[in-house]
Amino acid sequence: MLTLLVVAAVLSGLLYLSVRTVADAAVETTQDSILGAATVAIAEELRGGDDGLSVDIPYAAFSMLGATGEDRVFYRILIGEQTVTGYDDLPVPDQAPSGLTPYFYSTAYQDAQVRVGAVTRTVLVDGSQVIVQVLVAQTRTTQDAISRQMANRAAALGLGFFAIAAVLSLLTARSVLQPLQGLAEAMGRRGPQDLRPFERSVPLELTPLTGALNGFIARLRGALSRTETFITEAAHHVRTPLATVRAQAEIALRQTDDDATRATLGRVIRAVDDSARSAGQLLDHATVVYRTDQRSDEVLALGPLITDVAAAFHTTADMRDITIKVDVPHDTIALRFDRLLLESALRNLIDNAIKYSFEDGSIAIALKAEAGQAIITVKDRGRGLGDDSGQRLAGRFQRGANVEDVIGSGLGLTIVRDVARAVGGSFTIRNREGGGTCAILILPLG
Repeated sequence: MLTLLVVAAVLSGLLYLSVRTVADAAVETTQDSILGAATVAIAEELRGGDDGLSVDIPYAAFSMLGATGEDRVFYRILIGEQTVTGYDDLPVPDQAPSGLTPYFYSTAYQDAQVRVGAVTRTVLVDGSQVIVQVLVAQTRTTQDAISRQMANRAAALGLGFFAIAAVLSLLTARSVLQPLQGLAEAMGRRGPQDLRPFERSVPLELTPLTGALNGFIARLRGALSRTETFITEAAHHVRTPLATVRAQAEIALRQTDDDATRATLGRVIRAVDDSARSAGQLLDHATVVYRTDQRSDEVLALGPLITDVAAAFHTTADMRDITIKVDVPHDTIALRFDRLLLESALRNLIDNAIKYSFEDGSIAIALKAEAGQAIITVKDRGRGLGDDSGQRLAGRFQRGANVEDVIGSGLGLTIVRDVARAVGGSFTIRNREGGGTCAILILPLG
């Protein structure tokens, strides 16, 4: 629209200049015609005789000049360089006029700009022919007034043209941008999992754009499909061989009595566990990142879900004599979210609590609803965060300085944080008073 307005402004300026130039030329031509007619009328009244030259200036000549306005008029009639009558200081033209064809020129006279018409005529005086020159001058007051009036009209015409052009520019800009706005709104209403081709009817000019969008959507859909396939296959092809290696190492450990071999096999088992956990959490994190944009939301009852996830860890906790206590309200607290993402966050919270708790300890899991939010807390009596901050430990591959002897990948808290961000919630973890940690996952309801 700004571009169109600039063009309209330029055209309005050119229109003003054109009208002003044509008006000035028309006014000057009209004034010259009247001035020339008056000059010729005076010249035609020249009479020669034996007694000399007689001049009878007709009243009609000055009447014509006075009809256009209140200008001052000057005249001069001369033979050669001798003035017969009139203003003897009225400037003569640079070149002599040819006959009764008026010659016009402008000059300054008596503190004013005047327009002068000049003609010549041959008159018989005392038996000989003499050339008589007739000059008639008129001030330009009326001409300037008419020019100003025409200029004002030209300016009004230019402003009117610009106003109309501005309205048309606005309508044109809206007409051009409306299909684009409709296209943007249609794309904006789509969810991240909606990768259908764009089939909205658009003007012919936007067909290349929609074609490019559909091509991009097709490539993105293919890339996401390959990513999902890769994550699934990687989880299977990485975890299964590692589980097999661990099982074989445990069998070998039970069958050997050699201390050195048992120590080596123990290190192998530990390395396999470390690799399995790292690979598993890397794949879990990749799944979380992928599912964040490709969520399959459903209404989830948080109490039963937390109870089910916690129950899956009872065997692991019992091996270290750790008690898991779950406190969820009887009232249903529902949340619309992706089950896989929420289960992944809960598993990592509980797994971290078990992993860093001391034996014969306890873990308390609680759920409550407050101010339109679901607050999930997981507390343990383990090692705590030490001197590290919970914000730093939630970063990728960040581990505390006091847990170097525990197998871990540094991705568990990152997964929890990313899940919380995906739903617009928050996650914090801090040292618990009396020892241990307190992890708080806040998820908005509704």
